[in-house]
Amino acid sequence: MIPTRRLVLLAAFLAIPLMFSSIDRNVADFALLLNLVLVAVACVDLLISPGPDQLDVRREISEVLSVGASNPASLVVRNHSHALLRLSLHDDPGPLCRVDQLPQTIDLTPHRESRIPYAVTPNRRGASKMLAVHLRYPTRLGLWCRQQIRPLVTPIRIYPDIRAVYRYELMSRQNRLSEIGVRMVRMPGQGREFERLREFRYGDEIRQIDWKATARQRALISREFNVERNQNIVIMIDCGRFMRNETDGISYLDRALNSAIMLSDIALGQGDNVSLLAFSNRIERFIRPVRGKPGIQAILRSTYDLQASPHASDYSLALEYLTTVQRKRALVVLITFVTDELQLRVIGDSLKLRSLPYLPLCVLLQDVGLRAMANRVPETDLDAFHTAAAAQILTGQSHEAASLREAGIMLIDTPPDLLTERLINEYLSIKTRNLM
Repeated sequence: MIPTRRLVLLAAFLAIPLMFSSIDRNVADFALLLNLVLVAVACVDLLISPGPDQLDVRREISEVLSVGASNPASLVVRNHSHALLRLSLHDDPGPLCRVDQLPQTIDLTPHRESRIPYAVTPNRRGASKMLAVHLRYPTRLGLWCRQQIRPLVTPIRIYPDIRAVYRYELMSRQNRLSEIGVRMVRMPGQGREFERLREFRYGDEIRQIDWKATARQRALISREFNVERNQNIVIMIDCGRFMRNETDGISYLDRALNSAIMLSDIALGQGDNVSLLAFSNRIERFIRPVRGKPGIQAILRSTYDLQASPHASDYSLALEYLTTVQRKRALVVLITFVTDELQLRVIGDSLKLRSLPYLPLCVLLQDVGLRAMANRVPETDLDAFHTAAAAQILTGQSHEAASLREAGIMLIDTPPDLLTERLINEYLSIKTRNLM
């Protein structure tokens, strides 16, 4: 319990006569009597006021939260006393999360229950616990403020942003995918499964012409095929130390995982097989190929506690391991972050040495701070040196990226906040062009 301002001011006011006790003994006795009365009233205030044990508190929150997203939660409080309480509540979300819309103050009527909604935003993935609830309310006479840290342990698991998957599916049903940058233009596939006949269009290949239908209709008729299914997608996620970089409070590894989850959900919906390989200087995690929409849950359960390593990534080791677990034709999507052209050269050499029939797609996350430094107008000699150095690094990366493209490696160079939409669009483009 904490004395309120009212009690402190009363005690200070009644202490003033004690300063004149040497002048008048009667004044001192009267002041002492008043102080004793104040102590008695303060004790009575504690006795007649309800204790924290007359409050029931429970927390309602999902066991699975999405990193970087605002997850709804609520505290439900029931007052078992006969007094009206003006209650302030706060929640302890643990080391991996922060809470919004708290603390809140409510008037809690006797023998009634109240619900306090708020939001929990995780900053990192992994297993965590919400530890306690903080309660505070004044006593009936307002002389004390009762306070309690109520232990209330709730285990939570923080996953990549799975809510984005549900938003994507909802927008897909409502034909609103353009709002998140995904181009869902239907294009005819070049697979082997026949879909329909149609009139010949400029740009169609000669081999698509159905000559029997052309003879019957006396006009050029083309065959159209469905995009092939049951193809293999391998998503390789760099978990090295450079993936600890952050933009807007979210690490590059979290952004890569969020995009990988979205891509996996779409690929599984297309009927493809998806596997995931996470690596640093060792193989951190390998998820064997899954198929069908339920497969996304297996990927989520296996990656929610994945963290960036303090070591540099070994691309050759990861690709060497991949050759032992994936021997069939596959689209290999490597999501990584590099700091100079030397790392790009290592990636290129590792991909070029692979003889297995992989279709490599290298996704490079841009260094937002470095690009901002290269684009700024310098005001001092030191700023000019920094700008020139940043521009030189980016130029070297651009030249090495061009070399990778010339070697037949598809490459996406994207800001972290545009990673998901560009990766999905590239995957859909690869599917429609039958490059897999």
